[in-house]
Amino acid sequence: MNSQQRLALVVAILASFVAFLDGSVVNVALPAISRELGGGLSTQQWVVDGYLITLGALILLAGSLSDVFGRIPVMRIGLWGFGIASLLCAVAPVPEFLIAARVFQGVAGALLVPSSLALIVSMFSGGSEGHAIGSWTAWTSAAFIAGPIVGGAFVDLLSWRLVFAINVIPIALTLVLMQKLKATGERVENAKVDYFGGALTIVGIGGPVFALIEQATFGWSSPLIFGSLIVGLIALALFLVRQARSLQPMMPLALFTVRNFSYGNLATLFIYAALGMSGFVLVVFLQQEAAWPATLAGMAALPVTIILMLLSTVFGKLSGRFGPRLFMTIGPIIAGLGHLMMLMVTEQVDYWWQLLPGILMFGLGLSITVAPLTSAVLGDVKKSQSGIASAVNNAVARIAGLVAVAFLGIITATGLDLAGLHRSLIVCAGLLFLGGIVSFAGIRNPRPHQANLVAH
Repeated sequence: MNSQQRLALVVAILASFVAFLDGSVVNVALPAISRELGGGLSTQQWVVDGYLITLGALILLAGSLSDVFGRIPVMRIGLWGFGIASLLCAVAPVPEFLIAARVFQGVAGALLVPSSLALIVSMFSGGSEGHAIGSWTAWTSAAFIAGPIVGGAFVDLLSWRLVFAINVIPIALTLVLMQKLKATGERVENAKVDYFGGALTIVGIGGPVFALIEQATFGWSSPLIFGSLIVGLIALALFLVRQARSLQPMMPLALFTVRNFSYGNLATLFIYAALGMSGFVLVVFLQQEAAWPATLAGMAALPVTIILMLLSTVFGKLSGRFGPRLFMTIGPIIAGLGHLMMLMVTEQVDYWWQLLPGILMFGLGLSITVAPLTSAVLGDVKKSQSGIASAVNNAVARIAGLVAVAFLGIITATGLDLAGLHRSLIVCAGLLFLGGIVSFAGIRNPRPHQANLVAH
């Protein structure tokens, strides 16, 4: 790497780091938030999903904004917006204010992730691109897993409100480093922003999620619940019709004719649904049912972070050499087995014998999966479409997580007690197995001559 490439990689990692960190850091603070502001499981779900709805829905729109205004300007606006929204979360007086601030935070987060990965793709090529993507994946995935650890320490030693202030330092550092970055990110001529399409995605995702979360309160027979579900599904259908007819679609449907992109996103859907659900249920169960301090509950997943940091880049390189199919098949299956091993948990939780073996297995499987998955999804896509392709994949990942959390009220039935935890872990394992099966059936390795071109 030359100095500008190294700087671009650091900026891309830091910009995405805050979005991924905030996607999970709040989980460990949910019981403390409930105690101070009130609200039960549905409020906790909304604090998580309010962020993920706008993040997942607007990532596609953010890809268009990057084409029109350039990657660096869009990232800069996203960083400022994320910082302001984080401060609003920290001073929230009531649950509704906090949820609204989280929605705003998701809007800002949507501007960060696709632009950062597109910046990497524009600055690297060949084998160095795979290495850079592997590094980006390792750090951002570690941020997602490390969130509960950092958040737990803040909750126990300081306040849940300061959990949202964690972002200030990396945001400030990123803004400073961006001043030294010469690359501005090319703007696409005659590109347009489909604001109406963005509105359709918010309604299309928000409606069904509202129905899934609030059905426990109003019941499925309620016109509010049934109506929200129907309106949301209609909005999603209209969004797809609009994309098919648009000359400049936010989500070019032709991308899904690329085999690895299509199957890679289907695998992403299953894998990240499992990650979103397990990240939520474990930290909440350990605090509310097992009476663990927030710090210890957050540290439960520390081995996953360490394994990701050590192995993601390694498996990214191996994927570049041998192709992603094998790794995307065995990785999710190993992670799924890790979740089944966690079924040993009883009401008297023994971390070392009941949780740790499954967590280690989960971490190994995840490290095998994440970098090859990213490389497979983007590997066969034209460079000119790398930004929108990464935006689609990130949108799928975030939407998968938020829908999984929204389903928790149905899956747990009696709440996040031991039986609810076990049901959730079984569902997570099943989703991960499906991710591995889809990868085996659909992902194809590059032909030898293509692999040689990438390697050289």
